[in-house]
Amino acid sequence: MKRVLAVVALGFGLAAGAALASVEDEIRDRIKPVGQVCLQGEDCGDAAAAPAESASSGPRSGSEVYDAACMACHTTGAAGAPVIGNADQWGPRIEKGMDTLIDHAINGFNAMPAKGGCASCSDEEIVASIEFIIEQSQ
Repeated sequence: MKRVLAVVALGFGLAAGAALASVEDEIRDRIKPVGQVCLQGEDCGDAAAAPAESASSGPRSGSEVYDAACMACHTTGAAGAPVIGNADQWGPRIEKGMDTLIDHAINGFNAMPAKGGCASCSDEEIVASIEFIIEQSQ
């Protein structure tokens, strides 16, 4: 009887040990670092190669900038934004002149943040988006 109990206890011990090892491996996989820090001048191997510079194809068109940054507010009229294509809303703004529209778009105006919140947009791209909106709104 003692032998049977010893064999059963040994079996449970081995099963518990295997289950515990499996759980520990799963935990290690979940908490392992997703990357490593490599400082300039250190040899970090091929895995930490410097990121390739993306080639710019030039400034984005007005419609591309509008779709990326302006559409959310100027399609819905959020926070009082004039809706693209609505000549009644855009007419008085267009009458103030392009310089005023550019100034408000680049520096922000009322509820609109500077550059419409598009930090990656150049001033040239913002001007292109204004021209696009005006074309659609006259």
